[in-house]
Amino acid sequence: MAEQLDDALDSVGPRLRTLRQERAATLAELAGATGISVSTLSRLESGQRRPTLELLLPLARVYGVTLDELVDAPETGDPRVHLRPVKRHGMTHVPLTRRAGGLQAFKLVLPGWRRQPVPDQRTHEGYDWLYVLDGQLRLVLGATEHRLGAGEAAEFDTRVPHWFGSADGRPVELLSLFGRQGERAHLRARA
Repeated sequence: MAEQLDDALDSVGPRLRTLRQERAATLAELAGATGISVSTLSRLESGQRRPTLELLLPLARVYGVTLDELVDAPETGDPRVHLRPVKRHGMTHVPLTRRAGGLQAFKLVLPGWRRQPVPDQRTHEGYDWLYVLDGQLRLVLGATEHRLGAGEAAEFDTRVPHWFGSADGRPVELLSLFGRQGERAHLRARA
């Protein structure tokens, strides 16, 4: 049993390094996001520092993985998916994928905010695909504005200034597929 514990703890460092590299993050960026010093992070990744719960919890939160995934805990046989919603800027994000890097899937629930005359648009690297499940979505891409209803989808390069929210002051539910490297989602429909 002690040998299995040592093996599990020894594998945490390389797993942490891989997660950080997959996200193209520096130790300094990770230190800023977790509050853990760069030297401690470096020693964790190299195996010179034994991981503790106090160190693993903020790392798991930043990487969006469970503690079980960080320490490669054995499967328990529970087939349920345990989704943990996150609230940001009034929106509820439910991550649907737990895979590091690549295409990420989210369910978003947007509150019914008042209509903003000129929303504050953002840009960042990546590509986004949105599918409206319920409600009316207002999507602003640069100088153009679109209104999407349930069953409609849009995809766009996130380097284009963009904003989305409720079109009618009621909550909106949507699926979002996001890829940092510019992956595109394509729907194919048969006639």
